[in-house]
Amino acid sequence: MSLQPASLMPREKLLKFGVETLSDAELLALFLRTGTKGLPVLELSQKLLNEFGSFYNLINASHSDFCKKQGLGTAKYTQLKAVVELSHRYLKVKISNENSLTSPALTHHYLASRLADKEREVFMVIFLDNQNHVISSEEMFIGTYNCVEVHPREIAKRALQYNAAALILAHNHPSGIAEPSQADRTLTVKIDQVCNLIDIRIIDHLVIGKGEYVSFAERGWI
Repeated sequence: MSLQPASLMPREKLLKFGVETLSDAELLALFLRTGTKGLPVLELSQKLLNEFGSFYNLINASHSDFCKKQGLGTAKYTQLKAVVELSHRYLKVKISNENSLTSPALTHHYLASRLADKEREVFMVIFLDNQNHVISSEEMFIGTYNCVEVHPREIAKRALQYNAAALILAHNHPSGIAEPSQADRTLTVKIDQVCNLIDIRIIDHLVIGKGEYVSFAERGWI
């Protein structure tokens, strides 16, 4: 009789059914490796997720808040931060080898990994060649909690330096709500107008919230 996913421990479940089948608690259990006295690792993982409220909150917890929890400490904190940074770098390499027009989900995941946990608004630009492959991605402007000053001419200047053929724009809303403001729409038009003068296309503008995003292209605004 074959084992069902629910009857397997996380490691065996991953090997048999794939990492995407693991729950947040099971992924965290693999990371923690061991439980504490009287509390098996899976139960500890679920307890921690309940206390933090979500996997997202756990990952973005401060050092002091993280270390207050049972079964955690500085060693686990630094390991988790290293794992998160590895995922950022993996996505950066992966997106550089993909066509951005045919991989919108990958582009979103990459931008979300870079911007979703920022405490200030950050305006980012992905520079693409004429095959829509990534030349570079940069956090060009950093603002406050609810606004960022963006200079379209600086974006155009950097695009010319890279000999870019197209751009993907992105910025975050630290409030967590991804719905674009009228100012976001007006800014996008201004950037598009400047870039049109030098024959550079704006493919999309993504606004990143917490667990959500809005694509200008999907809404027909670009």
